[in-house]
Amino acid sequence: MKEITVEEFKAMQEQGEAYQLIDVREPHEYEESNMGGELIPLGQIPQNVEKVKKDRKVIMQCRSGSRSANAVKYLENNFDFDNLYNLKGGILAYKALEKQ
Repeated sequence: MKEITVEEFKAMQEQGEAYQLIDVREPHEYEESNMGGELIPLGQIPQNVEKVKKDRKVIMQCRSGSRSANAVKYLENNFDFDNLYNLKGGILAYKALEKQ
């Protein structure tokens, strides 16, 4: 499983690199705060595989990186994805970076 740090993700954004950001948290968590990604809760990934793009990097994120790691593993093990990245540390690490 490939991972991307929040610093690397921020650099991707600043360079205008094409990517898809998927938030695998629950709707109430997303409403509290989010990074602007598409909400597909972890339990709904199997029914929404067609929403995951194959033509660019796909960054999966959650609160701390655990649920998104499970999503990456599931998609890599059951479907033909080689463009998935787990956001290491999740939204907590992203918020910490923004505070610096």
